[in-house]
Amino acid sequence: MENVAVFNPLVNPENGPGAGNPEGDSPIPPEAGLEDVTNSDTIIGDGTPESCDCDAVVDAVALGGKITFNCGPDPVNILMNRPAKVVNAANTEVVIDGGGLVTLTGGGTTRILYMNTCDQDQGWTTDHCQNQDHPRLTVQNLTFADGNSTNETIYDGGGAIWVRGGRFKAVNCRFFNNICSSLGPDVGGGAIRVFSQFNNLPVYIVNSTFGGAAGYGNSGSNGGAISSIGVSWTIINSLFSHNTATGNGANPAQEGTPGGGSGGAIYNDGNTMTLTVLGSILQQNEVNAHGSSIFFVSNDHSGNIRIDNSTIIDNIGGSWYPVYPSISMHADTGIEVTNSLIE
Repeated sequence: MENVAVFNPLVNPENGPGAGNPEGDSPIPPEAGLEDVTNSDTIIGDGTPESCDCDAVVDAVALGGKITFNCGPDPVNILMNRPAKVVNAANTEVVIDGGGLVTLTGGGTTRILYMNTCDQDQGWTTDHCQNQDHPRLTVQNLTFADGNSTNETIYDGGGAIWVRGGRFKAVNCRFFNNICSSLGPDVGGGAIRVFSQFNNLPVYIVNSTFGGAAGYGNSGSNGGAISSIGVSWTIINSLFSHNTATGNGANPAQEGTPGGGSGGAIYNDGNTMTLTVLGSILQQNEVNAHGSSIFFVSNDHSGNIRIDNSTIIDNIGGSWYPVYPSISMHADTGIEVTNSLIE
């Protein structure tokens, strides 16, 4: 199968770090590329910034389908006062394309986007909600900033985006200053938290940036940028820097501690999962417990890590590094590293 070219409109944005690793040149498989939104189902806005607001985003996401924006020729921030939520029966496909001009911001008070195939409030569409192939949620050419899920009590973690079920991918996206709960052993994903992907197919993260410079990093108790349980990830030509796992005491929590503090950039826990990192940079992420760049613990000792054409350096803190610096994993976990620098 041929790989695809992915045009990235956020390589040199007007403000903030660009999307993705500019030096990354790993091939992108078709299923990880951009979704075609030429014939969008919903266009948010009438050509003015004022016409692009939270209500319009919430309504469009509830309808599903292919969503684009017409907010004028300049970059625009859309302040969300509540999360946009996918309605599971509305459409098998949900694509949100910001055209490189749209930032969805939680204003430091709310999560931005939510999908959960097992949440009855959003509708059950199968009798096996934990393993179904839809909805398929794609975010592309978008920036997510200042999401905050610390007020979420049932579905915690995922400061910007929380997903369970179906499929999820992010292409040409930026994640800045998103936060989730700062303490605890079982909460994480300053930017993104994911569960239960269909048939354990991977979440794709392509040409995307989490943090990217001082003052832009994401944070949470575990997985400063991304967190998951029992989920596989394929990360291509992306940048993770200045993200922080803020918890303390690891998992299970050491006596006298609140727990957490692992996975400065990436936190993967669960069974039978894989992590593939291609053409990416993980740098200057920080932890208090384990895995200043990557925490990957397969409870049944299955699954593996593959790192190619990547740079993982200058990550800060932590312990339990049996094979490579900054990567916490069982010593018997399979790890294949090629054409990469880890130090």
